[in-house]
Amino acid sequence: MAGLPQVKLTDAQPQHTLLQLKEELADILEPQDKRLLQRYFLRFDCENLAELLEAGRRKSPYDIIVEPSKVLPLPEGKVKWNDAALYDEETMRQFVVDARATDGDVKGFPSFLSDFVRTFDVRQEEQRWFSRDAIMLAYYDYARQCPNKMMADWYELNFNILNILTALIARRQGWHLADYVQGSGPVVRTLLNQSSQPDFGLGAELDYVSDLMRAAETTDPVEKERQIDALRWEWLEERTFFEPFDITALFAYIVRTEILERWALLDPELGRERFTQIIEDLRGEAKVPEEFIRK
Repeated sequence: MAGLPQVKLTDAQPQHTLLQLKEELADILEPQDKRLLQRYFLRFDCENLAELLEAGRRKSPYDIIVEPSKVLPLPEGKVKWNDAALYDEETMRQFVVDARATDGDVKGFPSFLSDFVRTFDVRQEEQRWFSRDAIMLAYYDYARQCPNKMMADWYELNFNILNILTALIARRQGWHLADYVQGSGPVVRTLLNQSSQPDFGLGAELDYVSDLMRAAETTDPVEKERQIDALRWEWLEERTFFEPFDITALFAYIVRTEILERWALLDPELGRERFTQIIEDLRGEAKVPEEFIRK
């Protein structure tokens, strides 16, 4: 940690890319720490796997039509790939072949990935089944079991954010929340049981709910994403402030690097200034959404 350049909100972009950071850490981490951080990078493998299988489903009019009950062939040639993942494309292609050849788990891979491949083959044509939603739900179920509490809490935070945002959209559209809110746990139960409450009854339970709901009311989707990322940034800083050289601090460094890298690609100058201002607002006086005051 002492040798890494500081990651600051005012950076136009991080001095390391996420991929560079992953490669540098590979040879210097203790095995137990490497395993902890691999859960974070596994998210990109999930995205890559979904892309690989979806590419096999995207057929041109000249392709042979595959019956829904049949296994789709893997696409020929390279597909869109995030190299920050743990596995390269060739390894993942072989994994798909192996997972389809057995009812068990493929050695060396988390079991939920094997389950996902077989689920995809069975459910690929269902109208209300979305492969990327399914694999990310499985990923968060896996990641939330991380033996490091702070990291497990981080995955829980992101799982909850996704479900709360989904519940807000569903409620606004008059949809049945149980059809859209994913997974299980106390927050999911509260979302479903107290759906009529302005904050779903979560305000007293989760200290970030008011900030998240305020962000959700933002009409500009880019601004909304900035506010949510700022919430994540502040959450990380609060939980690593007193442990600057712990593995959790390195984990937070990796996450912040990804956040800065993403915004640097979009709008470096304006994005950096606005992101910094949002963080300062979060650190200042708490703001209560007007809807809560009316209620």
